[in-house]
Amino acid sequence: MNYISTRGAGIGERHTFSDILLGGLAKDGGLYLPNEYPKVTADELARWRTLPYADLAFEILRKFSDDIPADDLRELTRRTYTAQTYCNVRDEENAAQITPLKTLGVENGAPLSLLELSNGPTLAFKDMAMQLLGNLFEYTLAKHGETLNILGATSGDTGSAAEYAMRGKKGIRVFMLSPHKKMSAFQTAQMYSLQDPNIFNIAVEGVFDDCQDIVKAVSNDHAFKAQQKIGTVNSINWARVVAQVVYYFKGYFAATKSNDERVSFTVPSGNFGNVCAGHIARMMGLPIEKLVVATNENDVLDEFFRTGIYRVRKSAETYHTSSPSMDISKASNFERFVFDLLGRDPQRVLQLFRDVEEKGGFDLQASGDFARVTEFGFVSGRSDHDDRVDTIRDVFQRYDTMIDTHTADGVKVAREHLQAGVPMVVLETAQPIKFGETIREALEREPERPAAFSGLESLPQRFEVLPNDAQRVKEFVAAHTR
Repeated sequence: MNYISTRGAGIGERHTFSDILLGGLAKDGGLYLPNEYPKVTADELARWRTLPYADLAFEILRKFSDDIPADDLRELTRRTYTAQTYCNVRDEENAAQITPLKTLGVENGAPLSLLELSNGPTLAFKDMAMQLLGNLFEYTLAKHGETLNILGATSGDTGSAAEYAMRGKKGIRVFMLSPHKKMSAFQTAQMYSLQDPNIFNIAVEGVFDDCQDIVKAVSNDHAFKAQQKIGTVNSINWARVVAQVVYYFKGYFAATKSNDERVSFTVPSGNFGNVCAGHIARMMGLPIEKLVVATNENDVLDEFFRTGIYRVRKSAETYHTSSPSMDISKASNFERFVFDLLGRDPQRVLQLFRDVEEKGGFDLQASGDFARVTEFGFVSGRSDHDDRVDTIRDVFQRYDTMIDTHTADGVKVAREHLQAGVPMVVLETAQPIKFGETIREALEREPERPAAFSGLESLPQRFEVLPNDAQRVKEFVAAHTR
């Protein structure tokens, strides 16, 4: 398996999975993808259907990481995906499944279900990939006797998932940027209460996109990146995306009885990483009917999938909403899909994303390329605060199931794209306790709280407030890596 950049770097060169594992952006500013997607055979689908999650993860990941010895990779996936790690399930009988499927009911002739992805240490779907990434990083660094300084940005869940996955790992420090005072109280406490000496929280005076831009700016300073041994765990990291591919297969098997059936997935999306994994699963041959992109009021992706126009918003135009992990107006992983949409033409991708930087976006409707979107199964919709409240209340009253705000965005949009006879699986993103204020508004009761998180918000917090300035962040990193 060889990896290339969406902007052309690596074509004609050799880049293995391990080569790109610890980095983020390619040297030309693009994102890594395999030179071609591995295909899944009918025999493999049949054999994989009954595998435990850890073994399914091994089978899928080894198609993308043939430079890692099979025995080592199998040990890593079995060490990662255990019932002890993913123990925050609502139903104890389902703990061993890692990602149990919660059937809600049949609506408009379509079975509607939730794929539980938030049973890990930080109660968010980001744990599914991040726990594996922590073990992969430690394995690779130990093998080469190296160290790594991780620089990341979070709108809420990525940060805590990364920090919980990397805390105490040998040879790793984490510097996590988050928008100051723009996460929920629970999300903030999860991150800032960690006292591990290898964890550093930086609250940036701005919005998530400002944090993300700083990470990209640092990544593009190749001299600093090399000197400080900077890596990333944001969803631009290829290993994170490919780890998320696994639960699309698991969800498909749980929602069907045979491999002749098709399934649609609805994915609450801000940075496009989660739904990009679904796109990759579909390209591999998983029988996915539709990939439904659900946004909140920050509807950059919904606008694109309706109109063909990709128009990023400025910080002042980015809304602070009750589903804050999707308060993103510049979807970093979107470039991977555009690369495939344009027939993997790196020069065109390079020009389009130059237009994003210089003009604020691009229009694929005018060029005729947008017509191909339907070939990839994508549709979309948006949700606002009132929709979230109504959906949380409706799902609780109708199905006795409490969902978080982002999952509510997903359910609301999923209902707009149901097809009779085609199961619709909504990817659950987090547990309700992370967004207690909106749960109380919708249900007039406290959200369910796993016992391990009792009193979390009252713990001492450790973080540093910095201005929206990449140079100040670089100075902070350098000062804490000496």
